[in-house]
Amino acid sequence: MLQRIVFLLCLLVSASGFVSPPVALAIGLVFGLALPHPFSRASRKLSKFLLQASVVGLGFGMNLHQVVHAGRSGFVYTMLGISFALLAGMGLGALLSVPRVPAFLISTGTAICGGSAIAAVGPITQASDEEMAVALGTVFVLNSAALLIFPIIGSALKLTQMQFGLWAALAIHDTSSVVGAAAKYGAEALAIATTVKLARALWIAPVSLATAMVRGAKAKIQWPWFIALFCLAAVCNTYLPTGANAYALAVKLAKIGLTVTLFLIGSGISVATIKRVGHRPLLLGIILWLLVSVVSLSLIRIGWITL
Repeated sequence: MLQRIVFLLCLLVSASGFVSPPVALAIGLVFGLALPHPFSRASRKLSKFLLQASVVGLGFGMNLHQVVHAGRSGFVYTMLGISFALLAGMGLGALLSVPRVPAFLISTGTAICGGSAIAAVGPITQASDEEMAVALGTVFVLNSAALLIFPIIGSALKLTQMQFGLWAALAIHDTSSVVGAAAKYGAEALAIATTVKLARALWIAPVSLATAMVRGAKAKIQWPWFIALFCLAAVCNTYLPTGANAYALAVKLAKIGLTVTLFLIGSGISVATIKRVGHRPLLLGIILWLLVSVVSLSLIRIGWITL
């Protein structure tokens, strides 16, 4: 009963609109590490739905021309970045003696969009529940760290809004953490990070298709349909200005939904999750994430990656 009451109180605080996404994540982490989760299965389902709904809601604050420009400009970077992360991840996995399936799951999650990508390719690779848990646990732990430290690093290096938005989209795993970090940095960073990250998330489909072809698998591929709804929301905001008040409310609710999502994600990380991940897959995830983060930041700062 105690953990249920504490969980619901923390959930209400996160949904109040008075706490930032990083604070909500920190509250979730404290809860998850201190108390048993009373609604773990329901929480996972709710966080997935809320993330997708929140991303769609944020679309009502985006200009379609900016979305198209960001997606088109970031296409080559995205393709090269995904290829680099996958190849580097599998190479590091071999060096660290991480089994091929969890190494591929962690590499895919780092390359594309974290838990969503892992959930898409997991059934195709016939990953076991334990392998899925290891990969998801690794990504969620690193997501939490990124959300907290990326804005601090960006401010210390005096990154512009555009630079930080690009870096967050290229180097942070999950869409929720990308949006959370960018929202703390600024409105322009949020717009750039969201559009570039969603363009990146579209690569779930071709990577899943290629994985299925290589393995001869017939597993159902999960298509990221919420991205189409995000684009439709941007169309409404761009060409139907009469709904401006409703759009502003949708964006406000989306930001609250995102904050709640991050609390739910944080609350799902427990001591048992960290132990289950083990040191080798976690080390692979950390090294690959640092490699992607440092390389992408360096290229952004010298102007090789821009919009």
